[in-house]
Amino acid sequence: MSEKVEIQADHAALMETRASRRYFAKFSAITQHVTGVIAQMHAQGKMSADEADILARYLAEIGYSFRALSMKYLLVGRDTGQFFGSLSIDTVDSGFPTFNELLVMANDAMQAGRHLDGMPSTEALKKQMVEKIVGEREIPTKLQFALSQRLYYEELAKGQLFWARNDPRVIWQSGVEDRRRYLVHWAVYDSQLNLPVIYVMDLEDTGREALPKDERRWPEVQAHLMGQSLGGLKLVTIAKGFDEQFNDLHPKRLRRIHLGPMYSHTYTRQSGPLREVLAEAGSPEGQDWALAWTMEELESERVTEEKVGWFSTAEREIFALDPFGGRGVDTGATRTERSIIMPERPYQVLAEKNPPGFASVRKYVVSGGGRVLSF
Repeated sequence: MSEKVEIQADHAALMETRASRRYFAKFSAITQHVTGVIAQMHAQGKMSADEADILARYLAEIGYSFRALSMKYLLVGRDTGQFFGSLSIDTVDSGFPTFNELLVMANDAMQAGRHLDGMPSTEALKKQMVEKIVGEREIPTKLQFALSQRLYYEELAKGQLFWARNDPRVIWQSGVEDRRRYLVHWAVYDSQLNLPVIYVMDLEDTGREALPKDERRWPEVQAHLMGQSLGGLKLVTIAKGFDEQFNDLHPKRLRRIHLGPMYSHTYTRQSGPLREVLAEAGSPEGQDWALAWTMEELESERVTEEKVGWFSTAEREIFALDPFGGRGVDTGATRTERSIIMPERPYQVLAEKNPPGFASVRKYVVSGGGRVLSF
């Protein structure tokens, strides 16, 4: 049976069982490889142990979300007796599921307990399936569908998934009295690009009470950061806005990681060199992909004092922008690093073609044995 991918505008609906399962299997492998890249970056001193743990946690949550969706659409393309839709992916900007898939999943999660209470148990459904196969000699498609939906709601009930909005959490780093240091992290699913975006902020706290225990400031911080988590905003805009909003909180460094796009010769139709590379590579099933990501970083260069009242002053951060060619004004960051991970065969084609613009891109290559090499 040929794979059926129905493409409309910049979205595609995976209408056939094999296409859907291959897609989820591909992403499962990719998230595991990226976890290996994170461990390598930590070993190279490019991020701290806490930062590596944060990114690994979000990757795990993305993996759990994909696993839940794979259960939801396990029987797509089969005659289940009722229409239940198909997975919608962004074929141009990201290769990831569309933003609406996460919104629907979040709504389903709120009602997961009620759905599970009204369903037969997994054991009961499996017993009915055996009776259908042995007694009536029929494929129990409707029972298989019921089981897939139960497994979907069980995954949702477990929690720890990546949502459209993942509110800020805080990790203490140092200090206990007048100047404490924290890592604050949060994440969103960009509704325009359909990509996960992760934020990590190094923060100094000079308030009277520790930030996580402050019943006034912590909710305000969470609301402010989520309100500023827009892909179109530059890091310097986000950091300056935060610095001016909270006189006793001082952002020393802000990182933003755009995870994706994912390129696949089978599932996406992005333009550019990577599309050509994957087409020429002719990779076997499971090896026809590449995942790009971008890490922006903004650092505080120095501190000034600003008058904030009749008798008080507050520290204000002066952020360092990229000094090369004045690009910092455009990027709003101290530095921007682009990376890509791909299997060996597509990398060989990329190295041979050597397209413009890829010289400064860090390449992570997955070997046949699953080992990740850096170039």
